[in-house]
Amino acid sequence: MQAQLHLKEENGQQVSPVLPAHVKNYLIDIDGTICDDIPNEQPERMITAAVYPDALETLNNWYKEGHIITFFTSRTEEHRKVTEEWLAKHDFSYHGLLMGKPRGGNYHWIDNHMVRATRFEGKFTNLVQKEATIQVFES
Repeated sequence: MQAQLHLKEENGQQVSPVLPAHVKNYLIDIDGTICDDIPNEQPERMITAAVYPDALETLNNWYKEGHIITFFTSRTEEHRKVTEEWLAKHDFSYHGLLMGKPRGGNYHWIDNHMVRATRFEGKFTNLVQKEATIQVFES
Protein backbone atom coordinates (compact mmCIF):
# COMPACT_ATOMS: atom_id res chain seq x y z
CA MET A 1 0.00 0.00 0.00
CA GLN A 2 1.49 3.35 -1.08
CA ALA A 3 0.50 6.43 0.93
CA GLN A 4 -1.11 9.21 -1.08
CA LEU A 5 0.18 12.77 -0.75
CA HIS A 6 -2.44 15.45 -0.39
CA LEU A 7 -1.74 18.78 -2.09
CA LYS A 8 -2.27 21.81 0.10
CA GLU A 9 -2.97 25.41 -0.77
CA GLU A 10 -2.21 28.61 1.07
CA ASN A 11 -3.42 31.98 -0.27
CA GLY A 12 -4.46 30.33 -3.52
CA GLN A 13 -0.97 28.89 -4.13
CA GLN A 14 -0.01 25.22 -4.07
CA VAL A 15 2.45 24.32 -1.31
CA SER A 16 4.29 21.12 -0.39
CA PRO A 17 2.04 18.06 -0.17
CA VAL A 18 1.40 16.26 3.11
CA LEU A 19 0.72 12.64 3.99
CA PRO A 20 -2.57 11.65 5.61
CA ALA A 21 -2.40 11.98 9.43
CA HIS A 22 -2.44 8.20 9.94
CA VAL A 23 0.70 7.67 7.81
CA LYS A 24 4.11 8.26 9.37
CA ASN A 25 7.17 9.19 7.36
CA TYR A 26 10.00 7.38 9.19
CA LEU A 27 13.63 8.49 8.69
CA ILE A 28 15.77 5.76 10.23
CA ASP A 29 19.49 5.62 10.85
CA ILE A 30 21.34 2.40 9.97
CA ASP A 31 24.56 1.98 11.97
CA GLY A 32 23.87 1.41 15.64
CA THR A 33 20.10 1.54 15.04
CA ILE A 34 19.21 -1.42 12.82
CA CYS A 35 22.60 -3.16 12.92
CA ASP A 36 26.08 -3.07 14.44
CA ASP A 37 27.58 0.42 14.54
CA ILE A 38 30.09 0.42 11.67
CA PRO A 39 32.14 3.58 10.98
CA ASN A 40 32.67 4.76 7.40
CA GLU A 41 36.39 4.19 7.92
CA GLN A 42 35.76 0.40 8.03
CA PRO A 43 33.47 -0.23 5.03
CA GLU A 44 34.64 -3.85 4.73
CA ARG A 45 32.56 -4.60 7.87
CA MET A 46 29.33 -3.18 6.43
CA ILE A 47 28.26 -6.30 4.52
CA THR A 48 28.72 -8.53 7.60
CA ALA A 49 27.09 -6.21 10.17
CA ALA A 50 24.74 -8.11 12.48
CA VAL A 51 21.11 -7.11 12.00
CA TYR A 52 19.01 -6.17 15.06
CA PRO A 53 16.07 -8.61 14.68
CA ASP A 54 13.59 -6.36 16.53
CA ALA A 55 14.43 -3.55 14.07
CA LEU A 56 13.80 -5.79 11.06
CA GLU A 57 10.46 -7.00 12.39
CA THR A 58 9.26 -3.56 13.51
CA LEU A 59 10.27 -1.69 10.34
CA ASN A 60 8.81 -4.32 8.02
CA ASN A 61 5.56 -4.20 10.01
CA TRP A 62 5.46 -0.40 9.68
CA TYR A 63 6.05 -0.78 5.94
CA LYS A 64 3.18 -3.30 5.66
CA GLU A 65 0.94 -0.88 7.59
CA GLY A 66 1.53 1.71 4.85
CA HIS A 67 4.07 3.96 6.57
CA ILE A 68 6.99 5.40 4.60
CA ILE A 69 10.38 3.91 5.51
CA THR A 70 13.48 5.86 4.45
CA PHE A 71 16.94 5.07 5.72
CA PHE A 72 18.98 8.22 6.41
CA THR A 73 22.59 7.26 7.02
CA SER A 74 25.96 8.87 7.58
CA ARG A 75 27.40 6.35 5.17
CA THR A 76 28.72 8.09 2.07
CA GLU A 77 27.60 7.63 -1.52
CA GLU A 78 30.53 5.25 -2.11
CA HIS A 79 28.86 2.89 0.42
CA ARG A 80 25.46 2.86 -1.34
CA LYS A 81 25.94 -0.46 -3.16
CA VAL A 82 27.10 -2.41 -0.09
CA THR A 83 24.32 -0.82 1.97
CA GLU A 84 21.63 -1.77 -0.57
CA GLU A 85 23.06 -5.31 -0.74
CA TRP A 86 22.99 -5.60 3.07
CA LEU A 87 19.39 -4.32 3.28
CA ALA A 88 18.32 -6.80 0.56
CA LYS A 89 20.23 -9.67 2.18
CA HIS A 90 18.28 -9.12 5.41
CA ASP A 91 14.91 -8.52 3.65
CA PHE A 92 14.31 -4.95 4.83
CA SER A 93 11.32 -3.35 3.08
CA TYR A 94 11.82 0.36 2.48
CA HIS A 95 11.03 3.22 0.13
CA GLY A 96 14.26 5.22 0.05
CA LEU A 97 17.89 5.45 1.09
CA LEU A 98 19.49 8.83 1.78
CA MET A 99 23.27 8.85 2.09
CA GLY A 100 25.55 11.47 3.64
CA LYS A 101 23.74 12.42 6.86
CA PRO A 102 26.09 14.65 8.87
CA ARG A 103 28.14 12.66 11.37
CA GLY A 104 28.43 13.30 15.08
CA GLY A 105 24.87 13.43 16.37
CA ASN A 106 23.46 16.40 18.32
CA TYR A 107 20.98 16.88 15.46
CA HIS A 108 18.73 19.92 15.41
CA TRP A 109 16.21 19.60 12.59
CA ILE A 110 14.39 22.73 11.39
CA ASP A 111 11.51 22.17 8.99
CA ASN A 112 8.19 23.75 7.99
CA HIS A 113 6.51 20.35 8.49
CA MET A 114 5.80 18.57 11.76
CA VAL A 115 8.91 16.76 13.00
CA ARG A 116 8.86 14.18 15.78
CA ALA A 117 12.11 12.72 17.05
CA THR A 118 12.57 9.37 18.75
CA ARG A 119 15.95 8.54 20.19
CA PHE A 120 16.91 4.92 19.68
CA GLU A 121 18.08 3.41 22.96
CA GLY A 122 18.99 -0.14 22.00
CA LYS A 123 15.72 -1.91 21.17
CA PHE A 124 12.70 -1.39 18.95
CA THR A 125 9.56 -1.55 21.08
CA ASN A 126 6.14 0.08 20.86
CA LEU A 127 6.23 3.85 20.58
CA VAL A 128 4.53 5.61 23.50
CA GLN A 129 3.44 9.21 23.95
CA LYS A 130 5.38 11.25 26.54
CA GLU A 131 5.48 14.94 27.33
CA ALA A 132 8.80 16.70 26.90
CA THR A 133 10.32 20.17 26.85
CA ILE A 134 11.34 21.30 23.37
CA GLN A 135 13.03 24.33 21.83
CA VAL A 136 10.89 26.50 19.54
CA PHE A 137 11.42 29.78 17.73
CA GLU A 138 10.34 32.88 19.68
CA SER A 139 7.01 34.32 18.58
